[in-house]
Amino acid sequence: MYLPPHDPHVDDPMRFKPLFRIHLMERKSATVECMYGHRGPHNGHVQIVKKDEFSTKCNQTDHHRMSGGRQEEFRTWLREEWGRTLEDIFHEHMQELILMKFIYTSQYDNCLTYRRIYLPPSRPDDLIRPGLFKGTYGSHGLEIVMLSFHGKRARGTKITGDPNIPAGQQTVEIDLRHRIQLPDAESLRDFNELSRIVLEVREQVRQEQEQEQEGGPEDAEGLGRQSPQPCEEPPAEGPAPGDGGAAAAAEPPAQSGQGQPFVLPVGVSSRNEDYPRTCRMCFYGTGLIAGHGFTSPERTPGVFVLFDEDRFGFIWLELKSFSLYSRVQAAFRNADAPSPQAFEEMLKNIQSLTS
Repeated sequence: MYLPPHDPHVDDPMRFKPLFRIHLMERKSATVECMYGHRGPHNGHVQIVKKDEFSTKCNQTDHHRMSGGRQEEFRTWLREEWGRTLEDIFHEHMQELILMKFIYTSQYDNCLTYRRIYLPPSRPDDLIRPGLFKGTYGSHGLEIVMLSFHGKRARGTKITGDPNIPAGQQTVEIDLRHRIQLPDAESLRDFNELSRIVLEVREQVRQEQEQEQEGGPEDAEGLGRQSPQPCEEPPAEGPAPGDGGAAAAAEPPAQSGQGQPFVLPVGVSSRNEDYPRTCRMCFYGTGLIAGHGFTSPERTPGVFVLFDEDRFGFIWLELKSFSLYSRVQAAFRNADAPSPQAFEEMLKNIQSLTS
């Protein structure tokens, strides 16, 4: 099992934890051992369910128990999963979420079903190389998200989930037709100014969607069509009131390495204050939020911020929160999709598991 680094250190490498192992014997026989728990390897079972799917089962779950009972198991899990003790966590809501995750994950006792996932296909005109990213999700800690590109849109799909948004759901969607020109760093500190810019773009997107529904997709598409361009310093006089700061830039792209100073608006919370202070470009996007148990899900407006080839961020406008994502550098063999169609089918399948 690949685990994300301890919250909120998104740039740290992934952690590796063995769950089971298979000993190949003579005459095509094999023995399976469960590696879960702290009492050493013990008897397990692996079953091939169907193509690209298998299940594991522990036959000696008593090996997962600890002499100090559930309290000792919880404290050990907390130290391994989060790199801290319960006394280190002062936020009551975060304590509840962590306890909920422990109860949920420990009930399975390593009796799990695995389904194959593919890495997203890459194209030369992609904004950055698609792939897996570690992202900060407030009190939920770090989660793994798959970034993929689909024409004029990019999607972030959760590979690991939480009590609010489960794995398989589309956590963020980026509209690559609508670039956002951020104001200067000093103006960006004003949350109301950023909110005004983003909501004006949302209104533009809504109008385009209405035109598409009325049978004018060519016109609607043309409203937002633009080539992604690096962020540049705005003119000295700044955008005129009501411009929205979101118009497509007509100037040629900036030279490689140039960018715009970036700072989070006052009042926007971030688990990681060590975020990049310059960005390449920004786009309008939406993020998925929901109550516990994935109740009342809705897409809310936000800003996708591209920092470099390996890092991006998302400002959740309604939550006044910022997520920082850093690329998973671990190499995965034989993980490429056999075709774009196979990748799209996989995305639908993992989403249907939790819808």
